[in-house]
Amino acid sequence: QVQLVESGGGLVQPGGSLRLSCAASGVTPDDYAIGWFRQAPGKEREALACINPHGTYTHYADSVQGRFTISRDDAENMVWLQMNSLKPEDTAIYYCAAAEPWCHTAMDYWGKGTLVAVSS
Repeated sequence: QVQLVESGGGLVQPGGSLRLSCAASGVTPDDYAIGWFRQAPGKEREALACINPHGTYTHYADSVQGRFTISRDDAENMVWLQMNSLKPEDTAIYYCAAAEPWCHTAMDYWGKGTLVAVSS
């Protein structure tokens, strides 16, 4: 059974940083890309970043390029999203998701999300 569990969300001031974690089980790291998405109240879900199997290629949305970094450790079956220079508009529920072999809109498996709130 595939399970993705996000952690690391919380309240942070504008300009601050957070690192989100995604613990994956039941997926073969060699096969699955992992993506981070977010959904703010009243808005559509937004794809933020994707990392391929083995972590040799990443892709970012324009809204987070240069501020967010996705990484993975296949030995630990973990994926992280380092978020720097956070803005109030980054406030949302953040989800990790897995898909074979690359990220797409629907993804194959989803976590339940972790809340990030950026406010002074």
